[in-house]
Amino acid sequence: MKNMTVHQISIFVENKSGTLLRVLDLFKEAGVQLIASTISDTVEYGIYRIICSEPTRAYEVLRAAGISASMSEVFAITLDNRPGRAADAVRVITGEGIGISYLYSFLLGGKGILVFRTDDAVRTEEVIRVHQLGVLDDEALMALV
Repeated sequence: MKNMTVHQISIFVENKSGTLLRVLDLFKEAGVQLIASTISDTVEYGIYRIICSEPTRAYEVLRAAGISASMSEVFAITLDNRPGRAADAVRVITGEGIGISYLYSFLLGGKGILVFRTDDAVRTEEVIRVHQLGVLDDEALMALV
C-alpha cells in the first residue's frame, strides 16, 4: 500500500531575535531546501513547521545543534489550482466527522498542496482512498520540486 504521508519537522523556537535565523542558517549550511513552512507563536515561543528536501537529515542537523525539534507524519494532498478546491477537500474530510488539527497550503508545480494533521489518521487514509484525493508522500512531493 502506498504511503499517504510526508514528513514534517516541528521546531520549537524562542521568541527572541536571531532564533529563527539560526535555524535557517543551519539548513543553508547543510544544503537542505525548504519546500514549505509556517510558524505559529505564543508570547514565549513559536512552533516552526517545515516540509523540506531531506527531513531526516534536517532533523539530525537540528538535534546536533541542540535545537528542540520533532519529526512527524502529516497528510499532503494535491489540488487543482482553482478557487474553492481547498474548501472542497476540507469538506470531504470534515464531512466524515474527522477533525483537522492544523492546516497550511502552498503552490508547487502548478498544483495547490494542502498539508494537514487530523485527529484520526486511519480514517483519514480511508477517506483519501475512497474519495481518490491526490495524496503525496515524500518522494512524490520531491518530484514536484
